[in-house]
Order: sequence, then structure tokens, then C-alpha cells
Amino acid sequence: MADFTSAVYQNEYLPDGGTDVSAIVNIVCSNAGVAGRTGVGDAGEIIIVDTSGSMGMANMQAAKQAAMAALDFVVDGTFFAVVAGNHKAYLAFPLVQSGMGMLRMSETTREEAKRAIAYFRADGGTAMGTWLNLAKSLFSSVPGLANKHAILLTDGENHNETQTQLSAAIQNCLGAFQVDCRGVGVDWKVAEIRQIAQALLGTVDIIPNPAKMGAVFQELMSKSMARGVSSAELRVWIPQGAQVMFVKQVSPTVEDLTRRGTPLNQLTMSYPTGAWGDEDRDYHISVRLPAKSVGQEQLAARVQLAVGAELLTQGLIKAKWSADTNLTAQINPEVAHYTGQAELAQAIQEGLAAKAEGDDATATIKLGRAVLLANETDNIEATMKLRKVVDVADAATGKIRLRKSVDKADEMALDTASTKTTRIRG
Repeated sequence: MADFTSAVYQNEYLPDGGTDVSAIVNIVCSNAGVAGRTGVGDAGEIIIVDTSGSMGMANMQAAKQAAMAALDFVVDGTFFAVVAGNHKAYLAFPLVQSGMGMLRMSETTREEAKRAIAYFRADGGTAMGTWLNLAKSLFSSVPGLANKHAILLTDGENHNETQTQLSAAIQNCLGAFQVDCRGVGVDWKVAEIRQIAQALLGTVDIIPNPAKMGAVFQELMSKSMARGVSSAELRVWIPQGAQVMFVKQVSPTVEDLTRRGTPLNQLTMSYPTGAWGDEDRDYHISVRLPAKSVGQEQLAARVQLAVGAELLTQGLIKAKWSADTNLTAQINPEVAHYTGQAELAQAIQEGLAAKAEGDDATATIKLGRAVLLANETDNIEATMKLRKVVDVADAATGKIRLRKSVDKADEMALDTASTKTTRIRG
């Protein structure tokens, strides 16, 4: 069984009549094991490759090689399938029409799948919702799957179905599996693919150079195979009369989980966190309490990590009311750091959206704010990517100038990386 530990970082002191408590809860997982090998259930992997006409010969060839390379990192015994997607979704491997739509990985099935991938050709349009729905059906066809993960590759926009259809497919797949999405080139929409990835507890990123596709697929599959904890949930208990203001994952990426909560009982909400490997994550919890007077204390929240019915670790968020302004005025450094990181992600996305709409004034304000926040939170990756989109006159004040000519791939790389955060140093 994997080992989980937790730690809470907060300023628990509130002024007389104060109501809002914020804390960062750090959760660490070790000894997670290998997906499908922990005795909980089997693992399932699906590789979804865009085979629409826009892929062309170069991207299609690179995608085929990447998919084949990913298969080499699927652990033997894992159930797997390969889907080819354009304006429809096709089960490329295994070639079955009924029963289970996935086979266990072995030396034989791996080579058969590679031969099927070799026949991929670029043709048709793009309807990602159909790809997702087929993936769900394939996972559902195999009894006893615990870890369920997919890699989705595309190069273009979702032209052959409406936004309503795509949203319905995403809703249909909520909680059914996780998906890591990658876009190759610059003709796909970051917001569109982010919608899929965030809803299905995955990641989104750009592959600007098709030659790097194989390495990306190998890394994604290796990480998935190392997630021995198939599914965990964050449980937040609050006292009678209190209110959860928000629950956000803030490291390694910013993901707002607030609306994903489901009630366990009158005082406890459960939030999905997906599969875990050997890693640590930080969660920002904000709770509003009934106001109390100086000298009173209260447990503001109990934050637990659970796998199934088993509670594996918990952290306590506390509140103490004090008249000492030296105590109540302090801002916890972890809370301050991740508040800035969340605002950074929002500033980048809003700035790029304004720039795309030709609103240079708003874009300058938002991206300038992003530069300042990246500097304050020591987010080196964000700083480097911002400098490819704007000219920075003074990072400390956020004084910038929009560049007249910007490589679209650099803008998209900044957008996809906007939710990646850095840990507080020291």
C-alpha cells in the first residue's frame, strides 16, 4: 500500500470577528507502485491519435512512430487499445466488434498493435467528442479496471462537431478515465484542449516540433504506468455553520476543484484527485467561519486523503481569534506564494485572450501583471516564456511592451504552461 503524509501551512490567527481562514495542505505519496500491480485492479491504457486530413504526411508519420514508442512503455499485462480519430472514432486495435474492446499487453499484442498503427493515414475532419466517447466505451468493456488513462494527440480544431456536442462528451466521460492531451503544431486551440484535460484530470501541452513527439509519448506513458494508486479523493470536513469558499490544487498545476465536490454527508465534501504516483501536491483550502471573539478557538477544517473507504492521511486547519495585530496581520508565505501563482495563471490566459482579440491595452495590463507575479513568485519557466511574447522593461513593476511579431508557438507554449506552478523556495 502506498504511503501518504500531509502537512498544513497557515496563519491560524484571526482578528476579533474575523471569518476567513486559508491554508495550504501539502500531501506526499511514496511507494505508489506500478499501475495495475497493487492488487486493487487492472490498468488500462488507450492511445488516441488524430488521423484527420490536416495531420499531413509529416505529422502523421511522427504520430505513428510516437504511438508505437509509447506501446513499448506499457507494462505487460496492462489492458490497452489504440484509437484512430477524425470526424469519427475508429478502434484500430484490437480488431473486435463485440465483447471486450481492449487486450492485455504482451510481446505478441504489442507487435500486432504496431502493425495496425502503421496503416494510419491522414484523412477526414475532427470530432474529438466521438474519440472520448469511444474511449469510455472501451474502458467500460473491461471488468475490474482500476487505473484508466488515455493519451490524446491532435493537430487541429474540433470542426466537425459543435461545442455542445464536445461538452456533452466530456460530461459523459467525467470520472470514467483520465486523459493527457497534446497538440502538435499551432493550428489547434489551447482553450479547447484544456477543457478536455482539466475536466478529465489530465494535462495539456504543445509539441511544436513533430520530431519530439516520440519522447513526449514515452514520458507520458512512463508516468502513467508509475501511478500505482488508481484513484484518490480529497475530503474536506467543516464545522456546522461554516462554508467552503474554494478548494484548489495549486501544485504542480493550478486546478480549481471547487465545483467538482460531491457531498459525503452534511459537513463533508469529496473532491476527485485522480491517480497518484510517487509525488507531492499542494492544495489551497479557504473556509469562512461564523465570526467569533478574542480568545476563542475552533477547528476550521479537516482535510483528508482517502482511497476508497480508507483514510490515509489528514491535516487540520485551525482558527484562533486574537487581539494581537502582530499575529493576525501576518500572511503565511505558502498561502501568499500560491495565491500569486493562481493569479499568474489567470493573468496570462486573460492577457493572451485580449491580445488575440486585438485589445492591446488590456493585453499589456494583464501580461504586465503576469511578468510582475512571475518575478515575485520566482517562476522561472513562466518568466522565460513571457519574455518570448513581450519585451520586459522592468520585471519588478511589470512594465512591458507587446512585441509586434511573435511566434504563435511561443504564445501557445505560454498559454499551456500558464497553470504550471513553482514551489516556494526555502
